[in-house]
Formats: sequence, C-alpha cells, structure tokens
Amino acid sequence: MGKLPEIYPDYIGVTIPADIAPLNFNVKDDVFDRVDVVAFGSKGGEIRAKGKWADFDINEWHELTQQNQGGKITFTVRVERDGHWAQYDDFEVFVSNDRLDDWGLTYRRIKPGYEVGGDIGIYQRELSTFDEYAILTETVVPGRCFNCHTANHTNPNRITLQMRGEGGGTMIQKDGRQTWVETKTDSTKAAGSYSYWHPQGDYVAMAVNSVHQSFFTGTGQRIEVYHKFSNVEVLDTRTNELILSPLLQTEDLEIFPAFSHDGKWLYYSSSKPCRVPAEYEKVKCSLCRIAFDAEKGAFGEVVDTLLNGPATNKSYVLARPSYDGRWLMYCVSSRGNFPVCQDDADLWLMDLKTGESRELKEVNSPETESYHNWSSNSRWFVFASKQEDGMYTKLYLASIDAKGKVSKPFLLPQRNPRKYYQEMMDAYNVPDFTKVKVELDAHEAYRQVFENKRENVKIR
Repeated sequence: MGKLPEIYPDYIGVTIPADIAPLNFNVKDDVFDRVDVVAFGSKGGEIRAKGKWADFDINEWHELTQQNQGGKITFTVRVERDGHWAQYDDFEVFVSNDRLDDWGLTYRRIKPGYEVGGDIGIYQRELSTFDEYAILTETVVPGRCFNCHTANHTNPNRITLQMRGEGGGTMIQKDGRQTWVETKTDSTKAAGSYSYWHPQGDYVAMAVNSVHQSFFTGTGQRIEVYHKFSNVEVLDTRTNELILSPLLQTEDLEIFPAFSHDGKWLYYSSSKPCRVPAEYEKVKCSLCRIAFDAEKGAFGEVVDTLLNGPATNKSYVLARPSYDGRWLMYCVSSRGNFPVCQDDADLWLMDLKTGESRELKEVNSPETESYHNWSSNSRWFVFASKQEDGMYTKLYLASIDAKGKVSKPFLLPQRNPRKYYQEMMDAYNVPDFTKVKVELDAHEAYRQVFENKRENVKIR
C-alpha cells in the first residue's frame, strides 16, 4: 500500500516493558473482512493474530517480548477485502531493557459528570494481563464518595483512602489491618485528603481543605474546581497524632504534599488566597518544599520556593518525586490548583541534580495531562490524559531513561481496545503503580463505615 496502517490505539513507535499485556489493536479502516498481523522480533520469535482485530495470545506475546528485551518487534499488517489482500508498511515497537517490576495499576473509575455519588469504584489492573479487580466500590458502601487512595511507594502494605460526607473518615491500612480515623480536630479546618506516605511507612502527609465546583455557561469550558482554604499536616499513624507547622497552616493555600524519596523533604504547592470563584484566574501556585525530620517527627523552619507561580504567571502543582531521587514531575497550567480540570495542564520534569526543568513535549497534548505517578524502579510513569476527546481521562504509560529521555506514551492495553474504550463511560483518575495485588477487606470496610466508629487524632 505504501503507507502505515491507521491503528487504534496508536502503538506505532512506542517503547514498552517486556512484562506488559499484549498491544492488541484495531485497524481504523473498517471496510475489510479480516485482518492478519504478524509480529516478529529482532532477536527472534514470531507470533500471528487473525480476525476482526489484532488479538494476540498472551503467552505467545510474553515469550516474544521476553526474547526481545533491548530489541524491537516489527508488525506486518494485512487486510482482506472481498477475497483480496492488501499489505501496509511495517511498523516497529521497541522493547525496553527496563522491566516494570510492578504487578499492576490502581485507579479510581468515575463518570465524568458533576453529581454527588454515582457508580464510583477504586480498581486495580494486572499489567501483564487484561484482568481488572475491584478494591472498593460504591455497591459495597452505597452513597459514599471516596478517593485519594495512596500506597507507600507502590507497596500496598501501607495504604490509605479518604471517604467524604456522612460517615466519612480516613482509612489507614497497615499490614492488612484497617483503622478508620477522624482526622478533623478543633485545631484544624477539615479532615485530611490528598495523602502521601513517608517512605519509612509511619507518617502520612495530608492536605486539609474544602473542594468546590463552579460551572460555566456559553463558553468552551465546563467547570472550575477550586479550594477556599487548604493547609498541610502530617499524621503519625503509630500514635494518631497530627504534626503541624505554622509555615503550613497559613492563610495561603498549601496543597498536594509529597515526600522526597528519602523522606527528608516535603514538597507541596502554595497559592495566595483569592476570592474564588470570582477570582479563579488569579490562583497561581508556587512549588515549595520544607525539611522533615522523621526521627523527631518535626518540620524544618524554612520554606524553599522552587518555582514561583505569581512571578511566572503559572500554576505548579502535583509534585511527584521519582523513587530513585533523580526527578521531580509536576503539572503546569495557567491557573488553579486542580489541574485535571484545566485544558492547558501539562507535565514538566525537574532534574533534582541540577534544578533545571523542561516540558515533557513527548507526552503532552493540547488537552489535559495530570495525575502522574512513578513505577517502583523509576523507569516508567503513568499519567491521565484527555487527549482523545477532551472529556474522558484515560491512562498512558511512558518510559524514562537515566538521562531523562522519555519515550512516546502508549494507552493502557485492552483486549479489544476500540470496543472497550468506546463503550466504557468512566474516566480514570489518580492512577498509581502497585508492587503487588492490593488486598482490602471490603466487608470490614462496610462494617467500619456504617458502624461509624472512628479513632480520633490529637495534636502533637
């Protein structure tokens, strides 16, 4: 044919780990009877898929990718129309030497509407297969809204999630034991959310805030999400004590905390208070950090501003340090502190050795990119993007090497991707890698939620 096939998803030229599920794809040209795809490796091996779409056998796929680590796989695509075959130009997929070393992904699935509640669920997906499992859904705890599920550096032996509204609270699960905590006190403005574990596994950083929505009419934008206040605190899960600092309890909005890989710093974003929603365009977040002493359970006395939002007329949020200590990935948008609702939100990368930052043009699109997290070996990252339609966030993965070179991202594989993504009416958010399968007793969660017994915290 003299041209590349138009396939969905666009896997042409991507880099994948050897332990990823098959890159099944649909050919966009539907006027054919069947497709015939041959995939052969530069280091050997060949597999074939025939049918209405490229549906590879999982075991054969993994044999091929394992054999071709550090090499590439070439795909030959032919389509049959009325008994005649036509062949497209070949395309390649590169197999990285860096494995994922993680069992799967966790994420929340939610309808991209604006009502309270709905069919909300936190799920996990095995990355080497297409298998998805529910962790906690609204069918178990009806009428409740929950999110902010966070594991300790991809290890779910320490995991937390927040439940909002009546009977709300913070679940802390350590080594399989659930504890539901009331994190609001007389000295703090609200319960904790937007959590992040200290690598030691005893402390959880949280933001304390209120979340609000406003809607636009007669414009291309649908919604603005904003916070009227926000502070940052740390919970010692051994004693249920909150550790506060006056530098993080100001009239400014401190939000989205994240510990450094060694736990010696707490990154967060900060913005000056504005009259929201009227002054929503004036919300400009700076990226900051403050020292944290895990031995003493105390904050430092100086705040460092790494990126100044008002000075650059930008907003910097959702700092996520890589677990090897080399990189800091964050979101940049023109305003606001809730980037998933900002059309111009993009991912940027800071080299923590040099302090230099750059836009990740390899992964950014004209639509929203946000909700990023690192694999346990810091060689892969996942993020949520609305690049397909501007409405639904879908999950993409990309590789990053020791020098910061980032590969073309690829959409999370599905068995029949076009059918799956066209028929699924959920958006993905807050994705994270998980080292092993998450084990959470949903019946115990139901019991504790509806018995409404909470352990209270106190101020240290």
